[in-house]
Amino acid sequence: MKKTPLFDLHLEAGARMVEFAGYEMPVQYPLGVKKEHLWVREHAGLFDVSHMGQVMLSGENIKIKLEEVLPVDVLGLEEGKQRYGLFTTADGGISDDLMFANWGDEVFVVVNASCKEQDIEHMKASLVGCNVVPVENRALLALQGPSARSVMSELVPEVADMVFMHSKKFVWNGVELWVSCSGYTGEDGYEISVPAEDAANLSNALLSYSEVEWIGLGARDSLRLEAGLCLYGHDIDVTTTPVSASLNWAIQKVRRLGGEREGGFLGANKILPEFDTKPMKKRAGFIVDGKVPVREGCEVVNEDGQVVGLVTSGGFSPSLSVPIVMAYIQTEMLDSTLCAVVRGKNIPLIKTAMPFVSSNYFRG
Repeated sequence: MKKTPLFDLHLEAGARMVEFAGYEMPVQYPLGVKKEHLWVREHAGLFDVSHMGQVMLSGENIKIKLEEVLPVDVLGLEEGKQRYGLFTTADGGISDDLMFANWGDEVFVVVNASCKEQDIEHMKASLVGCNVVPVENRALLALQGPSARSVMSELVPEVADMVFMHSKKFVWNGVELWVSCSGYTGEDGYEISVPAEDAANLSNALLSYSEVEWIGLGARDSLRLEAGLCLYGHDIDVTTTPVSASLNWAIQKVRRLGGEREGGFLGANKILPEFDTKPMKKRAGFIVDGKVPVREGCEVVNEDGQVVGLVTSGGFSPSLSVPIVMAYIQTEMLDSTLCAVVRGKNIPLIKTAMPFVSSNYFRG
């Protein structure tokens, strides 16, 4: 298995390591998943996400060409800001989700660890005449939680002025940091790309603050579930369209039917009509009525016992003290009385708006 530049620090911190996307990654620390989760909601957690794929794009007309690959507004994104994007398939499915930042002549992209090789090849094949350069010598950290801003501002004062989805370069102790005001927990915070050889020093500097603790993949997953965010390969994949995944907001009006730059991306003929005709199934959030945990793969049935959906993410919410799930449900059944089937028993589900826990992104 591959190791991130912070592997030794995780072992020193007592992490329990597991395989994830070909890397040996920390799933939890001595604090435990539940306490780690609540620590992020109350203070600030430090995540090693160096397994993610970092890619730099450049070249003439790179942003115009990128709109042929992504169904989102690339040309309208201001310099110094980033946006959520999707790679789509010819059938309208999602082959990965990502973040991309406008840095003037360059576009910085971060893709999921499990998909990064295929994503890089996809970009190389699609962005003809442009430079697609994997960033191999940098680690990636995420500092998340209500104390993240004050802590990071102690090290790099300029980040205090960043608002949600800003992305800029700064210098800390002579080291260039690529910082975005974003994360996958629903909390305010930053994602920080740092040269691999300086990653341990930056991590230790952040951990020197009493408000900061290492957080593993276990709590990262429960935090993103509470935030109602999709996990690729679970809640979104090549069988789900952006509209069925309730990601309508990710495709700006300028790229939809009737927009100034409508379509022109893979799967547009399947995806764009769904804004009006509605897809066969939709991703929705539910609170479990009771304490029985409902996991991924559980079927969802209606009052007649007919299977009308499938759970794609589920687990206990430490913040709410109840189990919560995301599931794909036949669109016409979304307002029906529904149950999840767990070991042959029907467990009532209560449809609820997402995010399950209110987001605390700093928007200025």
